Amino acid sequence: MSAPVVIASFANEYEAHVAQAVLDAHEIPSMLLRDDAGGMQVALSWLRGVRLAVRHEDAVRALYLLEHDAAPDDDDEEKTA
Repeated sequence: MSAPVVIASFANEYEAHVAQAVLDAHEIPSMLLRDDAGGMQVALSWLRGVRLAVRHEDAVRALYLLEHDAAPDDDDEEKTA
């Protein structure tokens, strides 16, 4: 088993959960890392944000999925026009 690699950092937990859901939908295991004293000091997460980590072997695919799922779909624009 390889060590986890941080592939993204988010300003808040909600954005991090959305990115994690994208990876879950593609069956890529991930974990969120935050420094908030177990939820007791939420302001501590402002220093480093919420980090999304995946296995080393999944890092490239995970980054690709996050970048392309975040982009608008060209087909959607054609359907609304």
